[in-house]
Amino acid sequence: MNEKLTGRIVRSLSGFYDVQTPKGLITCRGRGSLRRSASPLTGDLVEITLEGKKGMVEKVLPRKNSFIRPAVANIELLVIFAANVNPVTEPFLIDRVAAIAGDKEVQVALCVTKCDLDPAIDLMRVYSRAGFPVVLASAETGQGVQELMALIRGKVVAFTGNSGVGKSSMLNALCPGLGLPVGEVSEKLGRGRHTTRHVELYDLGEGTFVADTPGFSSFDTDQMEVLLKENLQYAFPDFAPYLGACQFHDCSHRKEPGCCLRAAVEGGNVEPTRYDSYLRLYEKAAQIKAWELK
Repeated sequence: MNEKLTGRIVRSLSGFYDVQTPKGLITCRGRGSLRRSASPLTGDLVEITLEGKKGMVEKVLPRKNSFIRPAVANIELLVIFAANVNPVTEPFLIDRVAAIAGDKEVQVALCVTKCDLDPAIDLMRVYSRAGFPVVLASAETGQGVQELMALIRGKVVAFTGNSGVGKSSMLNALCPGLGLPVGEVSEKLGRGRHTTRHVELYDLGEGTFVADTPGFSSFDTDQMEVLLKENLQYAFPDFAPYLGACQFHDCSHRKEPGCCLRAAVEGGNVEPTRYDSYLRLYEKAAQIKAWELK
């Protein structure tokens, strides 16, 4: 007799889904009818049918949110990992991921790693001023591990960031029993190898689930979502105090006279790198029509 259960996908790989249920972890295939809807993602709540020890994903339950890169769903907090040494994280990468999360109303935090090698004072200053929780950390020395744990406790969280920045190392520090593989960073190229090949949710206890996601580089950003240009300004929380007060109600904050946001940048109230990222993202967004995102 078939039994129906509800659970959360904690691992997706090659058409198989590991679903955490009240009866434990069950490996499932996806019902063919799912192809007509959104593909199941790690983090999805799903209905499955259990026959013996075999499971079948029948239905993906409504999502709070979902991302293309990282390929996860129902995330409550996105922690962007960055470093100022081996490899150096380009602020535009941080800002693009943060803007995508902001557009989906997902809280964002920044974890600056390898602080035993470089304290990354500028990164801390820029993103603290922009209103993001910032944790300065080092998996090598243990700095910031408890602070990060306090930030993520009780949440479904995704770790994301460029390759080699230390996501898996920090996850090992948070939960030493995981023993995740850690890659070396190429000294010549300044980027890491992709040690994480798929997205998996790890149970850290106390209702805390963390997805370690494959790293990316600046070359991968075209695979990420593109926001509508009209929505982009709202995805930067540090812009909020200056929106709606410009001379023109439809101000794009690029060249129009009487722009309060540009005045805030010039007055030192908004970080120039954040505004530069907005301009770069606006140019990408301007090429996309609303109907193309449906």
